[in-house]
Amino acid sequence: MTAALPLEGVRVADFTWVGAGPFLTKLLADHGADVIKVESRTRTDPIRSMVPFRDGKPGTDRSGYFANRNSSKRSICLDLKHPEGRRVALDLIARSNVVANNFTPGTMDRLGLGYDEVREIRPDIVYLEMPMQGASGPHRDFRGYGLTIAAAGGLLGLSGYPDRPPVGTGTNYPDHVPNPLHGAVAVLAALRNRQRTGQGEYIELAQLESTVNAIGPALLAASAGHQPERMANDDVVAAPHGVYPCSGVDSWCAIAVFTNSQWSGLSRVLGTPAWAGRADLADEPGRRSSRRELDDLLASATKSWDADDLAAALADTGVPASPVRDADGVLNHDPQLQARGHWVRLDHPVMGPSVYDGIPYRLSRTPGHLRGPAPLLGGDSRAVCVELLGMDEKTYEALAEEGVIG
Repeated sequence: MTAALPLEGVRVADFTWVGAGPFLTKLLADHGADVIKVESRTRTDPIRSMVPFRDGKPGTDRSGYFANRNSSKRSICLDLKHPEGRRVALDLIARSNVVANNFTPGTMDRLGLGYDEVREIRPDIVYLEMPMQGASGPHRDFRGYGLTIAAAGGLLGLSGYPDRPPVGTGTNYPDHVPNPLHGAVAVLAALRNRQRTGQGEYIELAQLESTVNAIGPALLAASAGHQPERMANDDVVAAPHGVYPCSGVDSWCAIAVFTNSQWSGLSRVLGTPAWAGRADLADEPGRRSSRRELDDLLASATKSWDADDLAAALADTGVPASPVRDADGVLNHDPQLQARGHWVRLDHPVMGPSVYDGIPYRLSRTPGHLRGPAPLLGGDSRAVCVELLGMDEKTYEALAEEGVIG
């Protein structure tokens, strides 16, 4: 008999969209929660329209980006500005344990779905809001996405070379790491507290404040009167520390040397070049003070190596190293991820068999799993309304005909 998933019995009325919110609710869905994504046909989740599309063909149900952030969920389309659409939403909330949204402050209140209205019908609700910069303060109404949150939160200011403009993280890091994970912890803590006390609560997660956590060391330096600067691939302790060219086009190996023993291991792997025996490079302070010259010397020694072979040889001697993977390399050529079965293929009704990220944490007794592909837009509207909410077929058809339900 298969063990029950840890969040079975928990239902989430999911009003989130774009990045951080849907990633948060996906974590709950993959571990058994019944996450019902409330969507709109007239204003769809923006990432339903974002690349990559299956076979390069745009479509509401063809975005791989949307699919990977919304596995294991159901979707219902409602016109929340229509009184009957609001009534259906409240009926769903009354049968839910969690409500989540990441709109601008006040949006849910204007729709008649704010916390005060919701707790009248479900006093023990766990109600999560994820405003960009919080529900108070001079910037409460600022709108933004991962890029702007990363800028406001200091991530971009630390990314890149000191003499060049900030370059960012290459992805909307706040949407994928700190904000959804902090949000998930908050929801689970509130559910645990409700289990003990029977009481729900309101959770405000300011995404800016969540993102600021990612630059803790720089903030401590600033508090001590220092001005942290962009360091590119440098490290305040390790030298050499960076990515170095290898044979082939755009092929690189990341190498980090923190100790004298790692320096000796690097030297042996490279065949003990003459410069590795220099007295000024024998200790850590000397290597740090010569880091720019050392980068050039190391690059000349690595360029004839295959990146995978170099990384493996260095790892065997205890030197932290890895080939620099691009997306194709991570998906198709990384032996570690393949050996652990990280990638999951789910059969999507429109996109067909599609690749999804697996769950990166594995519970020994109640492991979660991707229970189904991302939902079609409104694909579960009838089932939710009729089977869960008890709406009769005639009423459902009438509301669907009117465009209240889609």
